Amino acid sequence: MKIIDKYILKRYLGTFSVMLLLFIPIGIVIDVSEKVNKMIENKVPFVEVAKYYMHFTVYFANMLFPIFLFLSVIWFTSKLANNTEIIAILSSGISFTRFLRPYIIGATLVSLFAILMAFVLVPNASKGYNDFRYTYLKNNPKVRENLDVYRQISKDEFIYVSNFNYISKMGFNFSLEKFKGDKLDYKITANRIQWNEADSTYTLHGFRKRTIGELDDQLASTDQRKMKLNFDIDDLTPVVYIAETMTFVELNKFIEKERERGSSNINTYEVVKYKKFSLPVSAFILTIIAVAVSSMKRRGGMGVNLATGIALAFTFIFFDKIFGTLAEASTMPPIVAVWLPNVFFGILAVYLLRNAKR
Repeated sequence: MKIIDKYILKRYLGTFSVMLLLFIPIGIVIDVSEKVNKMIENKVPFVEVAKYYMHFTVYFANMLFPIFLFLSVIWFTSKLANNTEIIAILSSGISFTRFLRPYIIGATLVSLFAILMAFVLVPNASKGYNDFRYTYLKNNPKVRENLDVYRQISKDEFIYVSNFNYISKMGFNFSLEKFKGDKLDYKITANRIQWNEADSTYTLHGFRKRTIGELDDQLASTDQRKMKLNFDIDDLTPVVYIAETMTFVELNKFIEKERERGSSNINTYEVVKYKKFSLPVSAFILTIIAVAVSSMKRRGGMGVNLATGIALAFTFIFFDKIFGTLAEASTMPPIVAVWLPNVFFGILAVYLLRNAKR
């Protein structure tokens, strides 16, 4: 590695680190100012608050790292351009492609860091961050799917609950259907179903069971029956952010399990899965765009480059959120929705890079 590579790479990683160290405390201060009254009102223990902000730091850094990276590259490359250092480098016979090499090395290191975050640190941080918010800060949160819940709990068993309250551990209009091949074997219904946490059983109120026979059916009923069923509450009503709290292997198994059960949230879980890969790739795309935009010395100075960079960075985040939401709420394939922003901005990066070379 030559001196110029070390010089640019040092500036790349150093500016990115400073940007993180600068904005994360600002994010924490803003978050504290918004939530301090609610924390005092709910008498949240200091230890829990400290843990929350440890998780918040990781969660916040992962969520906004594309913006931090983009702005840091714009910042230090604009300074190189204003000091005519880039002109001197290119005038010495170094091609623009060769000039990009330390940026690509830096983007590779940042991508590896982002992958480490996404696969190892973020799942635990997301769980701590969201658990705290929904435990201490939210009033009547709708964090679970609790209306018209339909699940396939095994190869041939299906359950339905019209309404389930996770706080009281009670559901209404419950039914369980058991099949043999393509024929119904029996069906259990109940007006109410109550989860008994002590022994992991359910109490069915208004119990009815209809067993299908070849010639006639058998009916059984009782006001109340205690049973052990092949599912628990978290299987029945997973929290909406559960995918964010899982490692990649756990998430794959969870998605397959939910697909077998006929879950309506598969797209949401797959968006989380594919973003673990798309986000690190965006480091390369945003780095190239940032260099192409800020490598020329402009009449307006660094201000023009920073304004352009901020606009592009927030446009990228906007498209990323929009397409992610479309995948969750429509029939658009999650893998397409997650990767479209990278494709669009990848094309933009190639276009800007060609103009910068000229």
